[in-house]
Amino acid sequence: MAKIFGTSVQAADQVALLRTLGLLLQISLTLFAADTFGLSLQMQPLVYVFVLEVLYLSFTLALRKPLFVKESGLFIALSLDTLLWISWLYFSGGATNAFISLLLLPIALAAVTLPIWAPWVLTAMSTLAYSMMIFTAPESPMQHHGMDMSSHYLGMWFNFVISALVITTSVALITKRMRRQDELLAYMREGQLRQEQLLALGTVSAQMAHQLATPLSSLRLLLDEVKDDMSGTSVTITEMESALGRCEHTLAELRLATESIRDRRQRPQKITEIIEGLKQKILLLMPQTELNWLINCAPEQLSELSILTDMSLTPAIMALIENAARASVETINIPQVDIGLDIAPNVDQLYLQIRDYGAGIAPSLMPQLGTLLVQSPKGLGAALLLSHASLERLGAELILANHPQGGTVAQIRFTILKDPELALWPKTQVPDEITS
Repeated sequence: MAKIFGTSVQAADQVALLRTLGLLLQISLTLFAADTFGLSLQMQPLVYVFVLEVLYLSFTLALRKPLFVKESGLFIALSLDTLLWISWLYFSGGATNAFISLLLLPIALAAVTLPIWAPWVLTAMSTLAYSMMIFTAPESPMQHHGMDMSSHYLGMWFNFVISALVITTSVALITKRMRRQDELLAYMREGQLRQEQLLALGTVSAQMAHQLATPLSSLRLLLDEVKDDMSGTSVTITEMESALGRCEHTLAELRLATESIRDRRQRPQKITEIIEGLKQKILLLMPQTELNWLINCAPEQLSELSILTDMSLTPAIMALIENAARASVETINIPQVDIGLDIAPNVDQLYLQIRDYGAGIAPSLMPQLGTLLVQSPKGLGAALLLSHASLERLGAELILANHPQGGTVAQIRFTILKDPELALWPKTQVPDEITS
């Protein structure tokens, strides 16, 4: 409803205005225009109907904002409006009332603002009431100056049924299509925002990498001079050289990844090669991490499968493992991480699960992590955002969830390549047998 009329508050005000105008129209027709439009009034029942409508309208006007927040509240309001309109029509001429077509208004509102079942219910309710009024009406109202008007009123009834069906089907389908377009536009806006954030992060990372290259080269020269001046090799010098080597290695990988992404260098890679590469990276960059590998598939089966990769895949997975190790340290003081590997029964998807033993993720942050930069005491979620973007570019999917026994599980779903050789072909050169 909010997507069609704006906010729920605006929609509630608009519907309340329509209902108020409807009540004023009923009172005006009853008191001032009954003879003009040939209304057969039953004043005593109409007084009770007007009293009920005024009380109902006052009640719903006071509670219109909380009442219309949910779709069920608007449907109940439209149903009661329909019943009150039917009551006024019945006591003011029934099927001979020229304003009986106003029963289409609640149906139209339901078709625009509510799910597809709502206008059908109101159509059935209005059609049943109209049918009872036209087929149970006495003969005298159906005659006008000696002319039999039953065929005319029957035609009005048939026209009402057709109009209601057209509104229920056409308007509802058009509204459903508009809602899909709104959802698509919202998704595209979120994607554009994510791309803007990634571009900003990439720009800053490139600038930082460029600025770090010179200091690292200077530190390497200074460290070599210190080693030459010292007769022996101390533990401190060894640790400094190891840390500096890690920085140089990371900077070199960043340059290679940048070139790979720029040139769109994607290639198929064996899953076993990826696992071995991860083990070496973790041993080199995170030697203190306690890893538990849970590979639930046969080695010979795993060695035959490949997925699409580039230079950004390993850093993306490493960022998830590093986050998991940090979360475990904060809770159990041990950098313990479980890495599981499963293959779908139809051998079309590979599941890589990374579980930590931390405190888990707050439910309010769960939908945003990996898609947007978020405000969190532990950071902005930049590593998850970059990992999610890298995996998405490779056709993989990152899903975050809290583990039932504590901690967080990051599951990556890869699509297994049926024919790895096809992934090496340029996208502009597709063989004829594939296109056919």
